[in-house]
Amino acid sequence: MVEVTEYIDVAQITLYVFWIFFAGLIIYLQRESRREGFPLENEAGVSDGASWLMDPEPKTFHLPHGHGTRSYPDGKQDANSHNMKARKIAEFEGAPFAPTGDNPMLDGVGPGAWTNRADTPDIMHNGAVKIVPMRVAEGFSIAKGDVDPRGLRVVGADSVIGGRISDVWVDQAEQVIRYLEVQTTVGAAPRTVLVPMNFCKMLTPRDKEKVFYVHAITGEQFAMVPGTRKEAEVTFLEEDKIMAYFGAGLLYATPQRQETFL
Repeated sequence: MVEVTEYIDVAQITLYVFWIFFAGLIIYLQRESRREGFPLENEAGVSDGASWLMDPEPKTFHLPHGHGTRSYPDGKQDANSHNMKARKIAEFEGAPFAPTGDNPMLDGVGPGAWTNRADTPDIMHNGAVKIVPMRVAEGFSIAKGDVDPRGLRVVGADSVIGGRISDVWVDQAEQVIRYLEVQTTVGAAPRTVLVPMNFCKMLTPRDKEKVFYVHAITGEQFAMVPGTRKEAEVTFLEEDKIMAYFGAGLLYATPQRQETFL
């Protein structure tokens, strides 16, 4: 009986099979990675067109807790490219954008850019809302020995008081403070806004009453922080807009922040 290995190079065939498998794996992974964010767009939202080889067929995902279905790719463009109020400062590809609205921190430009995330709250494995104010979060309290933020003042970068903290919003899954709920004392009328905890720093001024200092924005600008649709919930989209507002403040809160240091 003639052995197959006498006239077939099994090692070489195995190598060719591996090459074909590996090429197929690369193509598959590249196609799957293009379910979101493709086709690519330039700064003005103009798409570069679809790819006949790399664009995958739409796949439907069933979301938990009755949140419906989503199919990707869905052919939708980046919503922020149509929402931002900006113009290029020069006519060449890659030129930066300058905000054109009345409040540059709401124009969706640069550090104030936000994306069109789901307008639903983050939820835990059991379907409960993840980030909620402490007044509705059962079993949560400020640790003994720590300063309770409720009732303290919030001041901006110009030392102007923006309001007082009325509650603390906690992440029930991670067990950390995410936002400070502030009742504003600036602007045309009082508002309830959320201030991200990572933008706050507790200080003790000369009057000895502790304050939460927010370097990102001025005191008057607390009146324009994007709000939430519900009193005890914040959605992914609302979180993105709130964080973008404070992020933009680091550049646009005052005209001087857009200038060079030297």
